[in-house]
Amino acid sequence: MVELAEKNEVQINKALNTYLRKLEKNGVVRAYSKDVTYNKFFADKMLIVKSIKSGIPYTLFKLIKEITPFTENDWATFLDISTKSLQRYKKESDYVFKPIHSEKIIELAEVTNLGKDIFDSTEQFYAWLNASSLALGNIKPIELLKDSYGKEIVINELNRIDQGIFV
Repeated sequence: MVELAEKNEVQINKALNTYLRKLEKNGVVRAYSKDVTYNKFFADKMLIVKSIKSGIPYTLFKLIKEITPFTENDWATFLDISTKSLQRYKKESDYVFKPIHSEKIIELAEVTNLGKDIFDSTEQFYAWLNASSLALGNIKPIELLKDSYGKEIVINELNRIDQGIFV
């Protein structure tokens, strides 16, 4: 399991840097650090904004999808598209998501990245997402991930859990 996680991390870092080199070549970003990791990417909000505006390619989304606990149906719901559309995008070798979808992909990747750091496993994180939370008014955290404000509430709750603050 650890080997698979390390392999996924290497793949996503490579794909992310390939994507960023393309953005640099197209003049979207200037002189980004050549060794941007998935974790470092989330710390650079301006790089995130520029990535959203340019759109996330399906190739990068595919790798993000593999390391998140979400099903294809979850992704379709979050992106407000059909599963058939997702399958069609998969077949298009150069498909790039629109900014509205790219923003949601990055938001969910960010939540997952934090959640996996706090919980011992992706499975435990997914179980937490799907369990009603007293701190969130008996709402399942996954239900809040459908919009940006809900995502911020989930991030704040994850940070409280990380700091040992439970309601």
